[in-house]
Amino acid sequence: MFISPMLLHKSDAPFDDSDYLTELKLDGIRLIYSVDAAGKVRLYTRHNNECTAKFPELHSLGIPPGTTLDGELISTDTLGKPDFEAMMSRFQSNRANTPITFAAFDVLQHEGESVTSLPLLDRKEILADLVPEDSSLLSNVKFLEGHGAAYYDAVCGQALEGVVLKRKDSCYEVGKRSYSWLKVINYQYADVFVVGRRKGEFGWLLNFDDGRYAGVMELGVPPVAKRTVYAAQAIDESERYEYIAPIKCRVKYRNLTKAGLLRLPSFVEFV
Repeated sequence: MFISPMLLHKSDAPFDDSDYLTELKLDGIRLIYSVDAAGKVRLYTRHNNECTAKFPELHSLGIPPGTTLDGELISTDTLGKPDFEAMMSRFQSNRANTPITFAAFDVLQHEGESVTSLPLLDRKEILADLVPEDSSLLSNVKFLEGHGAAYYDAVCGQALEGVVLKRKDSCYEVGKRSYSWLKVINYQYADVFVVGRRKGEFGWLLNFDDGRYAGVMELGVPPVAKRTVYAAQAIDESERYEYIAPIKCRVKYRNLTKAGLLRLPSFVEFV
């Protein structure tokens, strides 16, 4: 059974508050893991796309009937860190050769009954009974009570994605984006050049300062910044882009891809 997941708001900075649980933000694909009354497993993305057949190794994890879990589907690199590109490659392919793990962080249905109205800490206790030990295929996301700032510093030191801060008394708000759950992203920053603009739809072509292609920016650009770039005179064009004299700007991004491109670059300011 699909249950639309609870979504997070962004926080600019971590904080210490004993009313919140602190978890590692895992860089993968959000997954709703459901086992019906007959014991049949069904897997869904956050957008209600069933993907059960893509992950046959997750069909026999020993989760009891009448259970629905929320979590993140991840693949890890040789250092044990989540590898988003590897996860997406596995998700988009029919080949089952990339190892994956379902990391559960919440339970929505237990013994056939909804538990979304219970406080988060109570749901965590149920989850601990359902997933008492971690395995290569199934794990229970660990948490701390409070200590958000120190945990975030440790996460940044390991170049991980960020942390999630959740009110420990929060109910599970189905299908809603809630301020009871906050994410703090470990963004990286870079100064790059806007060298072109996409035709027909928004997108800025980016280069690093040595002239290498850096990717396309589609996020976080305010109207005044858009006007600056679209007012620049085109000096050349191709089928998809108009090219302009380079305009330097600062962007934030998640990480560099294996191809050396900025992942999800977002505008900060002109430099």
